[in-house]
Amino acid sequence: MSCRKLFQSIVLPAMLLFSQLIFAQDRVVSGKVTDSTGNGLAGVTVTARGTRESTQTNTEGAFRLTVPSSVDALIFSSIGFSTLQVPIPASNSMNVSLIGSASSLNEVVVIGYGTARKKDLTGSVTAITAKDFNKGSVTTPEQLIAGKVAGVEITSNGGAPGSGSTILIRGGASLNASNQPLIVIDGVPIAPDRNPDGSPSIAGSPDPLSLINPNDIESFNILKDASATAIYGSRASNGVIIITTKKGKSGKPRFTFTTQNSISTLPKEADVLSPGEFRAYVNSHGTPAQIAIMGNANTDWQKEIYHNAFSTDNNLSVSGSYKKLPYRISAGYLNQDGILKTGKLERKSASVSLSPKLFDDHLKIDLNLKGSISNSRFANEGAIGEAVRFDPTQPVFSGSKRFGGYFEWLDPNSTTGLKALAPRNPLGELEQRQDKSEVKRSIGNIQFDYKLHFLPDLHVNLNLGYDISDGRGTIVVPDSAASSYDRFQNPAGSGHFFGGVNNQYHQKNSNTIIESYLNYVKDIKVIKSHVDATAGYSYQDYSTTNYNFPDLTSNGTVVSSPSFPFDKPENRIISFFGRLNYSFQNKYLLTGTIRRDGSSRFSKENRWGWFPSGAFAWRMKDEDFLKNSNTVSDLKLRLGYGITGQQDGIGNYTYLPIYSLANQQAEYQFGNTFDSLYRPNGYNPNLKWEQTATYNAGLDFGFINNRISGSIDVYLKKTTDLLSVIDQPAGTNFSNKVLANIGNMENRGIEFTINTQPVRNKTITWDFGFNITYNVNKITKLTIVNDPTFPGNLVGGIAGGVGSTIQIHTVGYPKSSFYVYQQIYSKDGKPIEGLFEDRNRDGLINNNDLYKYKAPDPKAFLGAYTNVSWRKWSAAVSVRADIGNYMYNNRFANTGVQRNIIDPLGFLANGSRNVLETNFTGNGDQYLLSDYYIENASFLRMDYINIGYNAGDLVSRNTNLRIGANVQNVFTVTKYKGVDPEVPGGIDNNFYPRPRIYSISLNLDF
Repeated sequence: MSCRKLFQSIVLPAMLLFSQLIFAQDRVVSGKVTDSTGNGLAGVTVTARGTRESTQTNTEGAFRLTVPSSVDALIFSSIGFSTLQVPIPASNSMNVSLIGSASSLNEVVVIGYGTARKKDLTGSVTAITAKDFNKGSVTTPEQLIAGKVAGVEITSNGGAPGSGSTILIRGGASLNASNQPLIVIDGVPIAPDRNPDGSPSIAGSPDPLSLINPNDIESFNILKDASATAIYGSRASNGVIIITTKKGKSGKPRFTFTTQNSISTLPKEADVLSPGEFRAYVNSHGTPAQIAIMGNANTDWQKEIYHNAFSTDNNLSVSGSYKKLPYRISAGYLNQDGILKTGKLERKSASVSLSPKLFDDHLKIDLNLKGSISNSRFANEGAIGEAVRFDPTQPVFSGSKRFGGYFEWLDPNSTTGLKALAPRNPLGELEQRQDKSEVKRSIGNIQFDYKLHFLPDLHVNLNLGYDISDGRGTIVVPDSAASSYDRFQNPAGSGHFFGGVNNQYHQKNSNTIIESYLNYVKDIKVIKSHVDATAGYSYQDYSTTNYNFPDLTSNGTVVSSPSFPFDKPENRIISFFGRLNYSFQNKYLLTGTIRRDGSSRFSKENRWGWFPSGAFAWRMKDEDFLKNSNTVSDLKLRLGYGITGQQDGIGNYTYLPIYSLANQQAEYQFGNTFDSLYRPNGYNPNLKWEQTATYNAGLDFGFINNRISGSIDVYLKKTTDLLSVIDQPAGTNFSNKVLANIGNMENRGIEFTINTQPVRNKTITWDFGFNITYNVNKITKLTIVNDPTFPGNLVGGIAGGVGSTIQIHTVGYPKSSFYVYQQIYSKDGKPIEGLFEDRNRDGLINNNDLYKYKAPDPKAFLGAYTNVSWRKWSAAVSVRADIGNYMYNNRFANTGVQRNIIDPLGFLANGSRNVLETNFTGNGDQYLLSDYYIENASFLRMDYINIGYNAGDLVSRNTNLRIGANVQNVFTVTKYKGVDPEVPGGIDNNFYPRPRIYSISLNLDF
């Protein structure tokens, strides 16, 4: 063969092939995705056909994707829109419009142990995604959805940094056990965030949920009725909140940086006497000796303890995929100051999410790791009450070095030099107390979902998870602080006091879980049926290690020593569960669930419980008479019934006869130290599950391609075997009161939700949503034998009297109803001190004349929001309201009387201006129980107003910059005379005010 022929037949083709390989490079395709009105669609997934290369559109709908030259089409998909496949033009630039499908109904909703399409749900389930979250400075996750979901009442526990919230779903289901919903994060059920006494379940944390970065959350799914929650059995009586965090997406790395900087201010001070009013009052009612001890200052003590507080919240994340490994990695830093001086929260957090698919996509793995380190300094909230009471004519500083230089009420005849029971200097209470903690928490799991090769309809799922925390802290009060003398007395009895406090604590919590289940999904076309069956096993172990330290003074003197180094209570739950979803013709849906739980908190005889549920749904929209309707896009009737349980919050060993160490009030002296006695605890071996049966009827609707959508639910919850405190006859137990299953309670309610889009065109989009819930709670049984003379169980301790309570649990009334005297008024409408209605007409005013009057829980609560987008601008507003809730104004009752202002013990104290209205002296304690102090606390609150501007590719191409401004706690409309009408529990006394927050935010995608 000649050289020329060799070149033509071999070398030239090889060179041409090589040149094609060289120049067959990837190409960049860009464009914009809009809806039918021309508005840009954010979050649309754009995938190169036949590959794993994908990206998502930014907030303007723009995208940019690098694809191999062999790819000739892109696939566009988004929830609520029909999937579209479009050829790539030669220009590599394309604009695409997606058509809405009634098919937000095809959205995938996370339910217990699996997912379901929204249209296939038979229970009451609400899904809230990131686009609908509340705006502004959000420290704990539940604040993202406050006011967004009918039947879910979220009340923040106060304005302290990271203080968390009280969450009630459909009114709660218990009196003495937990009323908190079960929270599941990426498949890991976490322990209740509060102990039965209301304290955080993780020592050193303002609230356990504050250890979770809200910026990492993708969605909330709230399961409300028993047909939805029974798959969680013994922990689901109070509903279930399933939190799903953000995951990685296939495609090139995408970075997101957000920063938000805020200023928090005090919206309202407590209404107390001004220095001038105080002097006039003392001059009018005091003796010459009392008048003489007034000072010459004019001090606003509330201004001394509050200040404007700065916060910054910064987050950086990257998501994408490395070959076949989608990932998301994030880091966050929060630094939040409290409006009460010295209070602060610093949180550093990180998360990793990996979601590879192996073996031709038959094995799906989800790995989720979240961790945080929280450093807090807790302000002494007792200073709030002291600032209300402290004499405004006295200066902040005395000019003396004694007690740190702070002015205090002195008594030369006292061994401490301090006036007994006098209020302490509020600023000194804050600045002379170092209450610091460090808490570490990590939540993680790895979940394997294997689709069998020989039977692809059957999936095997294994979930291994943990939730561990380590909290430690120290409370130090120097011996120069006046408050340090209120605690310890010299055990030798010399009359001198040890000064200072140095208390240490350390707690470790461990929650581990192993769950495995089989899931079989099959379309049986021959009989027009669809079957989705699940069966599984769950093992969960909770343990807590409490380390005990010597009780020290600030100089290291040992006051008492622990008799053992640590205590480690532990409990376990073992469960078996199953669920069957069956649909016929996609119109008739049936769900049956069963769970059997065993808890170590109960004796062997009562350890296991059965928790079944059943539900039926009828998709009327798919019937012939509605199938072709252009007006009705969804109509579904739901009916459900189920039984769930309760075992949280009752203690790990309440059913066992055990010994424990006594507290400091029951110590004995051994030499120069104090030691605690062991003593037997009261117990009840017959304790068993609380059980709640729930009936639910619901109607889901949608009109005009779901531009108007919503639901109506009617429910009845009946809790039986309610854990309640009962008296024990003398000599029959080691306590005069124990927990027992003797009570019943009901919650009845109606929920209504509507979401609309009144305007949608190329320029403006307007969304509006509204929800309202009516809930009535009533106790139906509290004694083993019906006893109409039993008044009930007293609860709700108040300040101002010794052992005084203001609430009661009584049959026939809502829980925690107020238990008060009926006040009698003068002709001019003024309350007459000490004059109450003799309700039983026996000529005496005593406890037999107390009556049940109103309750703290609202009869109705609502939430509403509106979002408007115009070109690159957007605005959002959210409001909430409670209707029919009442509050005991303990601040008025405790401080608004003469006895408080001119104290017989020889000091002066400020008080509420309410004293000028009542002129009460405060003699005796009966006035504290007057229904005069029960106030209507209904309110309308604007939670936030937000304005945003999307600057688009301001920095460079393929970037997106959004700037926002936000105001939270904008205003509150209420008749309540206290500082805030929204106080958990219904007793307002020294509540940490919720701040008004002004924020500027920046969000950059690149």
